[in-house]
Amino acid sequence: MLKFLVIFLQKLRILSSLSIRLTQLTGKSKAPVHPKHLVKFKPWFLKYLAEIDVILDIGCGNGQSTLKAAKKVKKIIGIDVDDKELAKAKSEAQGLKIKNAKFLKSTAEGKLDFGDKTFDKVLFFDVLEHLENQRLALSEIWRVLKKDGILLLSVPNKNTSWKKLQRKVNLSYFSDPDHKREYSENEIKKQLIQHEFKILEVKPVVFDTPAAPFFDLIGGFSIALYEKIAAWKIKKAYELPSESTGFEIVAKK
Repeated sequence: MLKFLVIFLQKLRILSSLSIRLTQLTGKSKAPVHPKHLVKFKPWFLKYLAEIDVILDIGCGNGQSTLKAAKKVKKIIGIDVDDKELAKAKSEAQGLKIKNAKFLKSTAEGKLDFGDKTFDKVLFFDVLEHLENQRLALSEIWRVLKKDGILLLSVPNKNTSWKKLQRKVNLSYFSDPDHKREYSENEIKKQLIQHEFKILEVKPVVFDTPAAPFFDLIGGFSIALYEKIAAWKIKKAYELPSESTGFEIVAKK
């Protein structure tokens, strides 16, 4: 009976996909986008950026983080393998008249097409867990970072109560079926240390709950209400860091 209940809750993830469609259908966004990208919270990574920085954003997707960072730095390059997402990023940059952001097609699965010690900081958000060769990716980031350069990283937490319950009934617990690996806090710290990074800070993201798809659906109809729910989820994650969906990490070369 427990397994059937967990399967039912997993199936509700379709509501999150529906919420992405709804943001466009209800006029909240020109293109389908997850409600979380429409809330007014200041991105966590911006406070670590400076006007003199040259930045690399690996796995930039449609450039949402790249373009927010561009307003604070000297230059930023976003790379991704998805042509459609890169086209969206370039179009948005043109629309916003942002000239210090460049977008290139490139993979994080191999050697990066940049010289040693090129970047002051690297953004690497929700990408590492999708890669087959995660160790190579971290080695390449270390190589292209300048001395004392900063890696700003986010990865999913595999040890929330909800994910443990899914494992208990022998079901896949990954938050995305494309994930190759998810991490405990100790595991990601260990891997970064092995690649000669010094961890400066680890922060929670939002509270993990099987009710999240319902919250996303609400966001498809009301961003104001979704913002209140999102604020509660953030507060809850800080109260219970082990129940955070993931970790936001600041690490120094």
